[in-house]
Amino acid sequence: MWSYKTPGIPDELFITSESVSGPTKEEIRALTISKARLREGAYVIDVGCGVGSLTVEAALQVGSEGRVFAIDENEEAVKLTRTNLAKFGVQNIVQVIRGKAPEAMLELPVVDAVIIGGTKSLKDVIKVSHEKIKENGRIVVNSIMLETGYEALKEITRLNFREIDVTTVFVAKGKWIDAGVMMMARNPITIISATKV
Repeated sequence: MWSYKTPGIPDELFITSESVSGPTKEEIRALTISKARLREGAYVIDVGCGVGSLTVEAALQVGSEGRVFAIDENEEAVKLTRTNLAKFGVQNIVQVIRGKAPEAMLELPVVDAVIIGGTKSLKDVIKVSHEKIKENGRIVVNSIMLETGYEALKEITRLNFREIDVTTVFVAKGKWIDAGVMMMARNPITIISATKV
């Protein structure tokens, strides 16, 4: 299915649904995983896992000695995540949790990284993430809305994370048409990452 260690699984390989957003686009996934600085044996929380694309990518990075905790409150998202985990053979590395963050995070162990996609309680999720991340661990927040990015940056700064990096990514993908290749723009995404000290 996907025999590579490098992130960036093609979007079309994931099983999706009209009722669940995702997958996170492959270029954004590659950058997100890079910003999380994952390694073999790491523990990761994926908040708002959607169809599980970032969960799968994280599981491939941490390997059988690591653990990924995928959280989503949407029952269909949880089902799709489980389906995609089985498709990519990483279901034994991941614990899928149907629940609302940050409450669903409270009983989880301390982790090396937290990746935040979708959540309605961003400020509280970042606060709990700060408690759950090990020293020198990483937080990564993907934001499609300016307001979300601003709120994340403000809270990350308030909690004294260091090495704060803000990157806005503009991606255009080629679409084949009769006359040649037309570049189709995707929504810009802001990726905010930082280290807990």
